[in-house]
Amino acid sequence: MTSDRHGWQLERRSAELYERLLVPTVTEPWARDLVQRVGLGRGDRVLDVACGTGVVARLAAVDVGDSGRVAGVDVNRGMIAVARSLPSPTGAPIEWFEGSADALPFGDHQFDTVLCQLGLQFFPDRAAALREMRRVLVAAGRCGASVFTPIERNPAARALADAVDRHFGDGASHAKRSEHALADPGELRALFEQAGFAGIRLDAVTQTIRFGSVNEWVEIQFAATPLSALLADRDPAERERQVGFVCADVHQTLAAFESEGAFAFPQEVSVVLADA
Repeated sequence: MTSDRHGWQLERRSAELYERLLVPTVTEPWARDLVQRVGLGRGDRVLDVACGTGVVARLAAVDVGDSGRVAGVDVNRGMIAVARSLPSPTGAPIEWFEGSADALPFGDHQFDTVLCQLGLQFFPDRAAALREMRRVLVAAGRCGASVFTPIERNPAARALADAVDRHFGDGASHAKRSEHALADPGELRALFEQAGFAGIRLDAVTQTIRFGSVNEWVEIQFAATPLSALLADRDPAERERQVGFVCADVHQTLAAFESEGAFAFPQEVSVVLADA
């Protein structure tokens, strides 16, 4: 795990777990929704900012086809390493870049579409990042982005954050709560307006996220997100004990969302579509 100015970082091992355990269940459903909403055409040039292990970029590559161009950029070296290691999808080849959203490694007006899924809330300078996204878009380009809505409207995230603070101390859940750090739709719209975007549309979208059980979901959160740092200096028995406490706590809060062999809970994001 790394801790830098970007705040939500994973080393290679955790990035691999993130791709295997969280992408299919959480980020891929949201990626499909975002790509579908923005509407890509054959031959489009697409940039995926804060691409992580590349799920948005891979979906975009299929949609734009062989004549298109897709690039993914992320500040996290572990995420980019995993993205590069995965099989290439059909369609456009994908170029992977390690770099910051507030200093994109591209010239002006190189892309028809810029996408940013569940990443904007973590940027240390969101305004600069949005200016960069607009800079690399063509005059008629478009941007699609998503961020989590308030944690109070995301019951699983809230239950986990509260349990982590109870068992690890006040503030221990910062990494989880930071996922909801750009939840105010007014602030979100203002950022896009100040960056020069027009035709801004905001929609609150809910999907049902599914895991086998509360315990499975909590254990994945401690393995494949920055919450793993809370266990880094503990011996295996202590790690198991602490995670067990959190699992029991979260299970009690979210019992209504768990049935035999299934844990299904609502998750809500704000989706922004805007014109350059």
